Formats: sequence, C-alpha cells, structure tokens
Amino acid sequence: MIEYDIGSKLRELRLARNLTLRSVASEIGFSIALLSQIEKNNISPPIPTLSKIAKFFNVKMSTLFAEKDEERKYEIIRKKDRKIVSHVVSRSGSRHTYSYEPFSSRMRIKKMTPFLINLAEETEDSTTYSHEGESFIFVIQGTMSVLLDNEEILLDEGDCMYFDTSVDHRFCARKSPESVVLEVTSGRS
Repeated sequence: MIEYDIGSKLRELRLARNLTLRSVASEIGFSIALLSQIEKNNISPPIPTLSKIAKFFNVKMSTLFAEKDEERKYEIIRKKDRKIVSHVVSRSGSRHTYSYEPFSSRMRIKKMTPFLINLAEETEDSTTYSHEGESFIFVIQGTMSVLLDNEEILLDEGDCMYFDTSVDHRFCARKSPESVVLEVTSGRS
C-alpha cells in the first residue's frame, strides 16, 4: 500500500517557522505525541485533523498530498496509481477503522477535494471533527452513520448528504461489513 509523505511536509512547515512540537500542539489542541507520530509518518491522521493542521500553517490541505510537480490544469488518476491513506488515528491516538484515498493531489489551486472513504467496521469511538468548509457525501456501498451535531443519521447505499463541516461530525460504518463513501469537501482543501 503506497502512502503519502505527509509527515515530512508538516515537519518542514513547522521548522520553517522555528516552532516546536509543543508550541504547535498547544495552538491546535493535539498532543505532542500525536504530532510527533504524524511527522514521523508512523500514523496517518483523518481528513479533519489534516484540515486543522493545514489551517494552522495557512496552507491548503492538498499541499500535504502534493507531489513535486508543476501546477496542472487537470489531473487524471489511473486506478493503478491510486494511493490509500490507512492506519488513521483519532486525536487521542487510538486507531479508527477506515482508510481514505484523495483523488486529487497534484492540482494545488482548487475549490474542492474528492476522497473515497472505506469504512471497514463499526466503532463505538465518538470522536467528532469540525473544520472550515462544506462536504458532500454519497454512499456507494453499504450503510453508514453520520453523527452530525449529536444527531445520528443513517445513510444507505445510494443516499447522499450535503452539510457544513463547521458542525461537529463523524462517519461510521453501520449494519454492513464495509461501507464505501465518496466525499467531496470544499473550503480549506
């Protein structure tokens, strides 16, 4: 499984500003240990965590996935070249049961970012996220639960939802061994 080198990009951003892990952790509300693990590429944070870190450094989240290429006007990602980000963790450092694939990493100037999310199994973890922007989700396979501002909303295959991501939210698989969801986010992507 190929993964992005998000950690070294975050470390470069931090060192360019002469910041310590402690000062960054204090500002964004994550533990020093979690940020250190992210920088070492030992773990991959969920999308909302990356969004919050990118906002702190005043960069687009897509910058963290970008390869060193020139700016493009379009991007094609062939099935064989897709990259999965796995071993996603919560703010507390516990493992979640999902992975995601960003579908646009080379285009740096864009207003939306598409992801394919694989929710592998149900979890009782109740960590929620919020970040700047809006999100559209479409359930391709299975059943999922969206916890949105303390309300649980069940979505079945073929259902879709549009919401403001500044509202506390969380995605979970429900009633099926695996759920596959297309998410398109806007804002700080």
